[in-house]
Amino acid sequence: MSSVATAIADTAIDFEQLARCHWPVLYRYALRLSGNAHTAEDLVQDSLLRAWRSLERLQNPAAVLGWLKTIVRRENARRFERIQPPESPMPTEDLRTEARTYDTSIEAFVLRRAIRGLPADYREPLILQVLHGLSQQEIGDRLGLSSAAVGTRLFRARQKLRQVLGERT
Repeated sequence: MSSVATAIADTAIDFEQLARCHWPVLYRYALRLSGNAHTAEDLVQDSLLRAWRSLERLQNPAAVLGWLKTIVRRENARRFERIQPPESPMPTEDLRTEARTYDTSIEAFVLRRAIRGLPADYREPLILQVLHGLSQQEIGDRLGLSSAAVGTRLFRARQKLRQVLGERT
């Protein structure tokens, strides 16, 4: 028997007494956590079983109520870990597919036309950055340019787009 269990036995506190003594407090605590009388009873029973199995881990017999409440709280958390939510009736297709569809608005048409009107030196880096999400370094590696040259071309491409689209620079 461990020293803690011996200390508990020496103080004439056996587990059955411990359970009877703290049952009402633990039940009220479990009821507050779960909101259901039957679930609270189950929580207290499961918690007391777990406490009985690990009684030798109790380091301070005077803090037994706090220890038991911690076990109840953790048992309540385990209850939610075991729950598997039902499958959603919503379709599981990728919700981002709509964003990848072809935009037929007038604004999109005007923007595509303006981008096509850019010189290839400006159009390619812009498309690689905006549509493909490449960094300036990746674009430079792909086009055989330095990162600074790519930055300059991107800046000028945006300037030309603003001019074509009628926005102030």
